[in-house]
Amino acid sequence: MHVREAVVAAFFGVAAGAFGAHALKGHLDAAALATWQTAVLYNLVHALGTIAVGLFKPAPAAERACRRAGWCFVAGMALFSGSLYLLALTGLRPLAYLTPLGGVAFLSGWVLLAVAARR
Repeated sequence: MHVREAVVAAFFGVAAGAFGAHALKGHLDAAALATWQTAVLYNLVHALGTIAVGLFKPAPAAERACRRAGWCFVAGMALFSGSLYLLALTGLRPLAYLTPLGGVAFLSGWVLLAVAARR
C-alpha cells in the first residue's frame, strides 16, 4: 500500500466533510446529513489507518498481512463510506446493503494489521 493513495483518500474525506457541512446543509434532512458525517468519519479514520500501513515497515514475515490490511481499508472506504455517501445523496435504501460489507473489510484490515504488528 502506498502512502500516496492513502493521502488521496484523506483529501477526499476532508473535501467530503466540507462539502457536507456547506453545500449539502440546506439540501439534505438531518438523517441524511448524519449518514454523510458517518461516512466522512470512517473515511478519514481509515485513510489515516491506510497511511499508517503505508509507513509501517514490517518484518518480511508480516509483509503480506500488512499489504492485505491496507487493501481491506481501501475496500472498506469504497464500500462503507461510498455506500453511505450515495445513500445520503440519493436516498436509495438498497445501497445500505453494501455498508456492512465495508464494515467487515474495515474489521478484517484491523485484524490483519494486528497480525502484522505481532510478527
